[in-house]
Amino acid sequence: MAVLQAQAQAAEEPQQINYRMSNYLETTKDIYKAAAETPDVGLCCTTTPVWSFPGLEIPKIMLEMNYGCGSTVHPRDLINSPKILYVGVGGGMELLQFSYFSRQKAGVIGVDVVDEMLDACKKNIKEAELTNDWLDASFIDVRQGDALNLPIEDASIDVAAQNCLFNIFHEEDLKKALQEMYRVLKPHGRLVLSDPIAEQTMPENLKNDDRLRGLCLSGSLPLKDYIKMITDVGFGTVEIRAKRPYRILHPNQYDTTEPIFIESVEVCAIKDPMQADGPCVFTGRTAIYYGTETHFDDHGGHILLQNQPLSVCDKTAGNLEALNDSNIWVSPSTYFYDGGGCC
Repeated sequence: MAVLQAQAQAAEEPQQINYRMSNYLETTKDIYKAAAETPDVGLCCTTTPVWSFPGLEIPKIMLEMNYGCGSTVHPRDLINSPKILYVGVGGGMELLQFSYFSRQKAGVIGVDVVDEMLDACKKNIKEAELTNDWLDASFIDVRQGDALNLPIEDASIDVAAQNCLFNIFHEEDLKKALQEMYRVLKPHGRLVLSDPIAEQTMPENLKNDDRLRGLCLSGSLPLKDYIKMITDVGFGTVEIRAKRPYRILHPNQYDTTEPIFIESVEVCAIKDPMQADGPCVFTGRTAIYYGTETHFDDHGGHILLQNQPLSVCDKTAGNLEALNDSNIWVSPSTYFYDGGGCC
């Protein structure tokens, strides 16, 4: 009898977990339904100045509905009129910014699961047409859809992006969302993400608080875990472009015994082939050779010119440090990487 009871309990557990997880997603939908109907300026605190480009005017309502924690719009990702996917449309600001670079019919696809947010976004885009003579609403294709089951064809997207959405997901759902982004990207396509992270262990009571998770406060992972989730689905190159303070969950305001420091991180994951020795992760490390020769060759594909800084991935940085060469300096991670590195 005890065995049968244990089996029955085990059979019920996945259902209970799925029920709980569906509840947190429903809570999140409710939060952003309300934020679509009545803009909530303090809902998410973006810590990055809004990009300004010649001839681009962003309506005030879009700024008020900017529910992100960083920026996913980087001009160097957006050359040659790319096909762009943005998941979690918010007030449409980043759709507008992306369309500035794409400028083609349905060149930017916005996907959201909240109908009210889609309606608000479409209305805001129409408003943006009034002050941006280059903009045609047909540039932006706004669709109802789920990040866990994207309504997008395989290998059809050059640049995909999300801002302060994926941190909400429990890990199994985060894995699905990343797999979906990987699926729709073309080879060497880019996934640009901005999310909160936390190096401290998030208390279980906060992690399981559906509303705090929906508010992008309690689903934060440590950066290494976040990167591993990305590389585990197959992205061969990862760039950490920025990391900055975001929020503090203090015992004065939250049910925690110690302050929890949250940062926002901006990441670009590139659908490059995975190398035999693992992914190339750039966290802003630099190597400098200051010996007496004109250059240093590690015979692993890396040449350091005398007194010339070279951005290197974490694997290469580790290999250079392991040489214990007194003529080579390797920096710690700065978490600021802007391209041009060697892996």
